[in-house]
Amino acid sequence: MKDEDANRIDAFLARTGWEQARRNVIAGDASNRRYLRLMMGDGRRAILMDAPAGQGNDTRPFIAIAEHLTSHGLSAPAILAAAPEQGLLLLEDLGDALFAREMNADPDRQEPLYRAATDLLVALHALPVPEVPPCDADWLIEMTAPAFEWYAPSPKAKADFEAALAPMVHRLAAKEKVLILRDYHAENLLWLPERDGVARVGLLDFQDALRGHPAYDLVSILQDARRDVPTAIETQMIARYTEHTSRDTTDFARDYALLGMQRNLRILGLFVRLCQRDGKPQYIDMIARVWSYLQRNLDHPDLAELKRILRPALPDPTPDRLESLKSRCATLPTL
Repeated sequence: MKDEDANRIDAFLARTGWEQARRNVIAGDASNRRYLRLMMGDGRRAILMDAPAGQGNDTRPFIAIAEHLTSHGLSAPAILAAAPEQGLLLLEDLGDALFAREMNADPDRQEPLYRAATDLLVALHALPVPEVPPCDADWLIEMTAPAFEWYAPSPKAKADFEAALAPMVHRLAAKEKVLILRDYHAENLLWLPERDGVARVGLLDFQDALRGHPAYDLVSILQDARRDVPTAIETQMIARYTEHTSRDTTDFARDYALLGMQRNLRILGLFVRLCQRDGKPQYIDMIARVWSYLQRNLDHPDLAELKRILRPALPDPTPDRLESLKSRCATLPTL
């Protein structure tokens, strides 16, 4: 940690009464945010989020969404103190019981935990939508660009694909809008058994929330780039969601496949970028899973034109190709 970063954090903790706390680094995410667990001698705990504004971060959306969620009885971390201009937040510590960790320890818990995550989306989508940017047609198209810039550079394929995608996402964007959290997956959800109902699902990493289609976060949790979700559970949870929200199953399945294609195509490019630009080779190891989701979504009959364009444009992620991608991983400078 640079001296100026340490001084910034020390001053913030002194102002908030946490200067005596022990600090332990905890696992972060794909961003440049850092997280520290603070532990006081009297047993109190908190999480420090360090998201320096000079590195493109803005903690104000996190604060706004957290307050929106908690005001409706959902379990986002309470904001204990904030210095947005310094990129520092002191947050309620919701513990370590990540859904992914709970599932890995006991695979029999997969179904009840995915059920709880699905039920939370049902509840979330019944709430009013706060002021957040739209997940509109332009955004959906723009977000697929990394696949054609990093995984398989091809200006022509990109142009052909965007032309075919545009009418589909314009139709999609005209539908009902809900709050989408975007990074809604098993490593961003915490199990809080001492709470009741959907409040038992702790929510993390929602600062990039948008206003968009109800299927988006369901795709995020059920087509998880970081873990295999049994197909039977995916099918069951889609049915559970549509039943509890009275949605047309055929229409929702088409929209789910379209958003699944869009999201996984984007992730394909982002994972290569995280390796080759940001020096994080571990993301290449998840590409095969993302690829399988992408192909499954492209098999939906209504996506036939997109499939015709993408199949020849995107080479299969063979072991040799993945090794080649990883061999070009950036080397981060030692601080």
